[in-house]
Amino acid sequence: MRPDRPRSPVAGPPTGPTAPFPIQLSGPIVKGFGRGSKELGIPTANIPLAGLSVGGHDKVESGVYYGWAGIDVDEEGNRIGSDAGDGGERGTLLAMVMSIGFNPYYNNTVRSVEVHVLHSFPRDFYGARMNLLILGFIRPEYDYVSKESLIVDIRFDIEVARRSLEREAYQKFKLDEYLLRFDGEGHESAVAS
Repeated sequence: MRPDRPRSPVAGPPTGPTAPFPIQLSGPIVKGFGRGSKELGIPTANIPLAGLSVGGHDKVESGVYYGWAGIDVDEEGNRIGSDAGDGGERGTLLAMVMSIGFNPYYNNTVRSVEVHVLHSFPRDFYGARMNLLILGFIRPEYDYVSKESLIVDIRFDIEVARRSLEREAYQKFKLDEYLLRFDGEGHESAVAS
């Protein structure tokens, strides 16, 4: 159950991420349960959970996190990776909030990684590669008494992520070359396969 107390409008120390953050996670965008957009009105891009094990973070606590996402698509959702042609563009860099866990409201039996990027795309882009730089923890996962209360908390999580990433100590992580590198270099410890 969700605790009945006010939540902080930001997460993480003002001086920047502390251990174990930042955490790198990378993988192809795959179909999820199909609830984000359709049922909740909050689209998600899902990547395989295997990346947490490969990256050595398989024990990361279930919950809600925030950070930056690099996706090998343009701002319309068109692929610009190695199979897309000119190769001049490097991808789209966006703020993100993500859930790692079992989603108790839905009684999931397997853990999932569901990422909501703070940008509205006109189309799906399954198969595109997404690189994540997870910078902090917002909250543990809760069970909810209603779908409406779940949606209210997710929307609050989105605002916490936005405000948290606006701080200077978190803005500098947008410059990490890992986020927009989709050729496999530097992903040895972060690739979800």
